[in-house]
Amino acid sequence: MAKVSLSTTLPVPARIVWDAIGGFNSLARWHPAVAKSEETKEGPATIRRLTLHGGGSIVERLEGKDDKRRTYIYSILEGPLPVAGYTATLRVEENKDGKSCTVAWSSAFEPSGASEPEAVKVIRGIYEAGFDSLRKMFGQ
Repeated sequence: MAKVSLSTTLPVPARIVWDAIGGFNSLARWHPAVAKSEETKEGPATIRRLTLHGGGSIVERLEGKDDKRRTYIYSILEGPLPVAGYTATLRVEENKDGKSCTVAWSSAFEPSGASEPEAVKVIRGIYEAGFDSLRKMFGQ
């Protein structure tokens, strides 16, 4: 299993950041690669279909969400990324000062159609692009 884990610190309280990014269907509002996100229910499962800028789409399933702990877990069901068995966690943690927070994004997956270093580089790039956008949104 390959793993990627990145985090960034933002100069605002965790609740403000969670309000902006904690919705499973909110990725299009803050990630620059996502043009549109559509959330549906398929039986008991919550599914989001992400339409990417430049074409392509990714289908993901919400595996668990805890608003009190400001975290959600999701998996990729289909898409163009070089991964299989991908499961990720997005978390927003309050820092001790109460005025800033840390956003952590981590995943585990098997490389598929690419070497492990190549697959890790792709996923790291996705997380870094999201964090760059968050830093701009929250004034850093």
